[in-house]
Amino acid sequence: MPDFADFEAISFDCYGTLIDWESGLAAVLRPWARSHGLDLDDDALLAAYGAHEAREETAHPRARYPDIVGRSLTALGRELGAEVTEEDARRLGASVPGWPAFGDSADALAALSSRFKLIILSNVDRASFAGSARQLGVTFDAVLTAQDIGCYKPSRRNFDTLLAQARRMGVGQGRLLHAAQSLFHDHAPAKAAGLPTVWINRRGGRPGWGATPPPRASVVPDWEFASMAEFAAAATRSSVLPG
Repeated sequence: MPDFADFEAISFDCYGTLIDWESGLAAVLRPWARSHGLDLDDDALLAAYGAHEAREETAHPRARYPDIVGRSLTALGRELGAEVTEEDARRLGASVPGWPAFGDSADALAALSSRFKLIILSNVDRASFAGSARQLGVTFDAVLTAQDIGCYKPSRRNFDTLLAQARRMGVGQGRLLHAAQSLFHDHAPAKAAGLPTVWINRRGGRPGWGATPPPRASVVPDWEFASMAEFAAAATRSSVLPG
């Protein structure tokens, strides 16, 4: 098993890693699609939606995440030839705080918090994250959102901000580990910034990329686990805390 004792802090993506954003999205996209007679399964809907969300985040880096979500649904509707009303877009954006946590997230974070400083680096706004944080049940040592930073992952600026925050927290050079599901949003830019990464491969075994676009270039995370529970068990087995 890997030894994580050299790390002092772990930064996390939230949506897709700790919060089941695909289930949250599908719960709204599915009835919208059916109401317009669209014969698409959840994976097809999510993949089409995810491509639009990535484009909207690049085009509107300072827009709040609920607005990004609404814009993305509107763009998806244009692609599929289906009407998206203002209420449809608002409903999807308003659903973000209620997207469910994965069943193992809260317990895993509680276990990890006894050994490591925990940081959130998320493509979200503060208000939406507040709803998600209540489900996760831990107090993070720092929360960095796209609203705070002024742009969305995979922008390198997000990871430069993360590294600066870790330094302010007294985390030693090379002692920050980044954990995430998305190779596109997180692993590729994190590795480019010099961070070691853990892949929480929530889609393990299922075909396709779901709501996450494929990475733009090949990227190999340092470690891979199928769940937060598996990762937390391995990380907390590390023999000693760093000095």
